[in-house]
Amino acid sequence: MKRILVTGSAGFIGRNLVTALRRMEGVEILTQDLTDSADELKEKVLAADLIYHLAGVNRPDNDDEFAEVNLGLTETLTSILREAKHSAAIVITSSAQATRDNPYGRSKKAAEDHLKAFSESTGNRVAIYRLPGVFGKWSRPNYNTVVATFCHNIARDLPIQVSNPDHSLNLVYIDEVVRCFLRHVDPDFVWAIEESVQETHDITLGDLADRIRSFRNMRETLLVPDVANSMTRYLYTTYLSFLPEEDFAYPVKLRTDDRGWLFELAKSKTFGQIFVSTTKPGITRGNHFHDTKVEKFCLIQGQGMIRFRDIDSTEVIEYPVDDGQIKIVDIPPGYTHSIENTGDREMVVLFWANEIFDPESPDTHWMEV
Repeated sequence: MKRILVTGSAGFIGRNLVTALRRMEGVEILTQDLTDSADELKEKVLAADLIYHLAGVNRPDNDDEFAEVNLGLTETLTSILREAKHSAAIVITSSAQATRDNPYGRSKKAAEDHLKAFSESTGNRVAIYRLPGVFGKWSRPNYNTVVATFCHNIARDLPIQVSNPDHSLNLVYIDEVVRCFLRHVDPDFVWAIEESVQETHDITLGDLADRIRSFRNMRETLLVPDVANSMTRYLYTTYLSFLPEEDFAYPVKLRTDDRGWLFELAKSKTFGQIFVSTTKPGITRGNHFHDTKVEKFCLIQGQGMIRFRDIDSTEVIEYPVDDGQIKIVDIPPGYTHSIENTGDREMVVLFWANEIFDPESPDTHWMEV
C-alpha cells in the first residue's frame, strides 16, 4: 500500500487530484490543509511515501504571506524529512511566474531552489512543475484563474472586464495536470527534477470572453460548441461547472399544433441540428423532399410508418417502425417522405438533419408521397 500525502488537498488542484487518487487501487490518501497543527503535519509527512505539495497562496492579504506559505511550508516539509532521514518523494506545483520579479514569482522560485538543493543533498526524488494558468471544475473565481472569473460572472449575467482583448494567455486544463501528476505513482516512472505538462493552450483574452459568452447564449441560439477543438471542449466543461444549481435546466421553445409538438434541441455548423416531435394517432408529418439536405428519423415511442417515393416514380416504399425495436432510418435527397402515427398512443420521434434550417433557403419542397 502506497501512502500519498496531498498538501492543499481542499484547493482547486488538490481536490481534483484527490478525486482521481481515490479511484486508484493500492493507494492510501493522506490530506493536509492550513488548519492542520505542526504535529499533525509531521505525522502525515513521515507516514507518506509520496507527497504532492500543492498548498500555497495566490492572493494573500499582504505580500509577506507569499514567502511565509509558498517557501515556508516547503522548508517545513523538507526539514521534517531531513531530520528523520525519510525518503519520501515530492511533487510540487510551481508557476510560470517563477521567472518574474514579483513577490509571488520570487516565492515560487525560492521554493524551487530549496527543493533542488534538498534533493541534491538527500537523494529524495523531487519533481517541480512550473504550471501555466490552470482552469477547470472547482476553481475559484477572482482567485485561481481568469477563466474561473469569466465563467462565474457570465453564467450569472454579471459584467466581466477585458482590459486588453489581444493579451495572450497560456493555459492548461486540470485533467492534464492530474494525468501528469498520477504518473509519479507508478514505481517504474522515470523522474526528472523539472517536469512539465504536455498539453497547453494559447488564447487571447478577447477570444476567451467571446467563447464563454457563446456558451451562455447557447440556450437561445441552440448552437453547441465545436467540441472537436479541445480548448473549446474544456472551456465548455468548465463553464457548465459554474452554473448556479438552480439554473441547470432551461425551457425549450415548443411549437404546438393539431399534430402534436416539436422543438429544436441543438444546432451546429459542423453537425447540423437535432429536433424532437410528438405526433398524435392517425396523424402524418412530412410529405416533402429535399434537394441536398439529408435526415435521420428515430422513433423512440409508439408505432409508425415511414413512407418514401422517388419524386420521379410512382412506387411507394414503406418502413414500419416502433419502440419494440428501435431503428434509425436514413432520409436520402430526392425522395418525398412522410411519417404516420399508426399506433393508438402518442408517437415520439428524434430527428437529425445535416444542416441547420434556414427559413430563407429551407430546401424543403412539398410533395405528397
